[in-house]
Amino acid sequence: MPAKKMKPVFWIGDSKKWLLTFPTTVRREIGFVLERAQAGLTHHKAKPLRGFSGVYESVSNYDRDTYRAIYAVNLGKMIYVLHCFQKKSKFRIKTPKKEIDLIRRRLNWAKELAQKENKND
Repeated sequence: MPAKKMKPVFWIGDSKKWLLTFPTTVRREIGFVLERAQAGLTHHKAKPLRGFSGVYESVSNYDRDTYRAIYAVNLGKMIYVLHCFQKKSKFRIKTPKKEIDLIRRRLNWAKELAQKENKND
């Protein structure tokens, strides 16, 4: 049986820059999550982001801090990493509105890129 083709990852805005500031353990964990998404699978640490269709959130706790990577899987032939950030509070506090607004803007940007990609095929 041939190996499944992996979707490439496209980093929106400064999402990769922020990921690279995370501790090595967290970067590695997020890398495994994204690798599963590239193969069309869902890692057990990936959960749908509430209020968004086809957008997932990977949450990693490390040394009393929480790190998040938000990515879209259903936009054409790529995985779009929309945002990576450190969340200050871990206990039942919603994701800050400014982060949600940024994710929404970047998702719209990713949708535009995916449409252009589809037109070029």
